[in-house]
Amino acid sequence: MKSIYYSLLLLVFFSCSDNVNSGNPTYKPPVKTESVYNNLVGLVPDCADPYVLEHNGLYYLYGTGGNDGIKVYVSKDMVTWSAARGSTNGYALHKNDVWGDKWFWAPEVYYINNKFYMFFSVEERIAVAESLSPLGPFKQETAYKKPFHENIPEIDTHLFIDDDGKMYLYFVRFTNGNEIWVAELNNDLRSIKEGTLTYCFGATQSWELIQARVNEGPFILKHKNTYYLTYSGNDYRSSKYGVGYATSDNPMGPWSKYKQNPVLVGNDKIYGVGHHSFITLNDSCKYIIYHSHNTTKAVQPRKVGIDLYEFIPSGDNSPDILKIYGPTTTNQTLCKKPE
Repeated sequence: MKSIYYSLLLLVFFSCSDNVNSGNPTYKPPVKTESVYNNLVGLVPDCADPYVLEHNGLYYLYGTGGNDGIKVYVSKDMVTWSAARGSTNGYALHKNDVWGDKWFWAPEVYYINNKFYMFFSVEERIAVAESLSPLGPFKQETAYKKPFHENIPEIDTHLFIDDDGKMYLYFVRFTNGNEIWVAELNNDLRSIKEGTLTYCFGATQSWELIQARVNEGPFILKHKNTYYLTYSGNDYRSSKYGVGYATSDNPMGPWSKYKQNPVLVGNDKIYGVGHHSFITLNDSCKYIIYHSHNTTKAVQPRKVGIDLYEFIPSGDNSPDILKIYGPTTTNQTLCKKPE
């Protein structure tokens, strides 16, 4: 009886431990180690414009990389990541299932009304696809197999849902260099309220103009009723590509850029940090996820880094300051502030 009992226990253990891996018999789960990372190595190779979704205790990382769509990676601890795990040969979204054929960039995935929605760029147009699983396949129904605007070049979507449930879509247009725009999103999640389309801002600060007129990769944080529109500036190929932010008391603006931008920029070991997203693990453990150049001599293939951030008092009547502790270049322990 004991041998049968232990056999059953082992069967349950291995069945549960392989739950993350269902549908991929070749996948070998990473060995569990202490949650230590190093941005010089990078968390995920050949991945840019990273976005992390937490769902049911697992983390899913989506990014730019691969010619045929959008790949996804899975982690239990935000540090050790699987190989590409999407339902279609590692791709969560494959070009056969959506409009467009190339340039699949800057995905973000949201769980809304029991369905996963991926906002992404394709052929310099913005689009959205749906799935019942974070691993995909993300598809566009035949009737909706199109971008938001077929005749207007746009990239880098970011969805922000405010406390009142109102949805805002931020994205980039090439109006005077790369500039950030916003509009209210319709409830179908496939179109914007065109009458609400509003210009946010473009490149104005000197660090944003070193190699090109670029403000891109928008992402909203809301803190103490202040909206922080974070973005990347300068050309992504520049060593000085970095992250800045602007604040407003309204998600539609007007926006005031932080005078001490950039708040994240490369150093002598890591170049080209930017196009980021944010994730909160707990109240004292908040991370920015970003990409960097492969080395100080080569841009591609880019890699993913993470570092802690927090808000600190400004010391006057202005909004709290967004402080990023990076890019770090030594071993870091998850959720432990660099010394």
